[in-house]
Amino acid sequence: MNIQHTQAIDGVLSPLKGLLPALEALYTDVHAHPELSMQEARTAALAADRLRAAGFDVTTGVGKTGVVGLLRNGPGPTVMLRADMDALPVREMTGLPYASTITAQDRDGATVPVMHACGHDMHVAWLAGAIAVLAQARHAWSGTLLAVFQPGEETAEGARAMIDDGLFARFPKPDVVLGQHVMVGCAGDIGGRTGTITSAADSLQIRLFGRGAHGSMPQSSIDPVVMAAATVLRLQTIVSRELSPNEAAVVTIGALQAGTKENVIPDEAILKLNVRTYDENVRKRVLGAIERIVNAEAAASGAPKPPEITPLDSYPMGSNDADASKRIVEAFRAYFSPDRVHVTGPTSASEDFGSFGQEWHVPSVFWFVGGVDPGVYAKAKAAGEISKIPSNHSPYFAPVIHPTLETGVQTLVVATLAWCGRGDGLQCAASPDDSNNTHGGV
Repeated sequence: MNIQHTQAIDGVLSPLKGLLPALEALYTDVHAHPELSMQEARTAALAADRLRAAGFDVTTGVGKTGVVGLLRNGPGPTVMLRADMDALPVREMTGLPYASTITAQDRDGATVPVMHACGHDMHVAWLAGAIAVLAQARHAWSGTLLAVFQPGEETAEGARAMIDDGLFARFPKPDVVLGQHVMVGCAGDIGGRTGTITSAADSLQIRLFGRGAHGSMPQSSIDPVVMAAATVLRLQTIVSRELSPNEAAVVTIGALQAGTKENVIPDEAILKLNVRTYDENVRKRVLGAIERIVNAEAAASGAPKPPEITPLDSYPMGSNDADASKRIVEAFRAYFSPDRVHVTGPTSASEDFGSFGQEWHVPSVFWFVGGVDPGVYAKAKAAGEISKIPSNHSPYFAPVIHPTLETGVQTLVVATLAWCGRGDGLQCAASPDDSNNTHGGV
């Protein structure tokens, strides 16, 4: 480990200890007041306040509720740091003193419980902490910071909304886009990889048409429940029988909705599907197989008309740029102890973070920060029960605040200084064209 580098980073991060009480208060406040996708007005206002307090030029309402902060600090690279803000329609069951009791109207007008079940509240606090630290350490870096608080990640709308609202035209093009996510893992640990980091995801609604009848007269019907059941079973053969064992994909039917009463055969049934893939060719084959199977099962049932297949949302596959990843991993390994920085496999979770780098044609790097109490994680690992730890989107998902909070601030600051560090050992990471470096995880 480079002692000069470590001491320099420690100096930049020295204000963090004093900032932690306010950051913890921000985290618990946002957690207790979650907002659904594209409704994040309160959270956006808190983010804008933090940016202004740190001296950033602030633009609100980007892509409806997105917030962008710009801090220019002399010549040098432009680094974009992104945090998402939205919560999920989940009823919180954590029992935390700051647990959400919020309900809200979803886009269909239904009243639903709302919870930060995916950790975006922690992401907001991380970025708020990082911008405060970096704003106080302008002597240590040179360049431009572009802080983006993004709405609507959970519905794959937010990144696209900000891009369509002129993000690329209204703000300077970054040299790198950086982001992170709290996940199940030992709090204080960091994980990632070069190349594919998150899967592509496609969600579909399938409407199957039948002919309703009395439950006692099935011969008068074309039963969409049976049609749907057969379709569900056949769809599960796509992965098991149409893909090679060396190809990865997930096909999940998350909803099957039909009928209202036990003695009435309904007119139609609804399926809602989610597909995860890591390869564009596999993605096309899986989506094509879904369309083929759905239409074939409807035809086999004598459906009065073909099914309606409606896309719901789509996430691009997330891929970490090789050279940028190399720079980040060298920075992390130079500052954090080596046993805290891990190489992981690609996750089947999906993100719209990749849209920024892909469509701006700049490198991007995305990594994970563990959020499970170290003692709890070690015990679960020893017992082979890590899968029993409540994961993202669980009503019991509850990252331990410390050291998760400070670790996420530290990673953003260390990664930023890998691009913008100015002297005093801060530019610890090798340049992307240093052929003596090896690729590693982030």
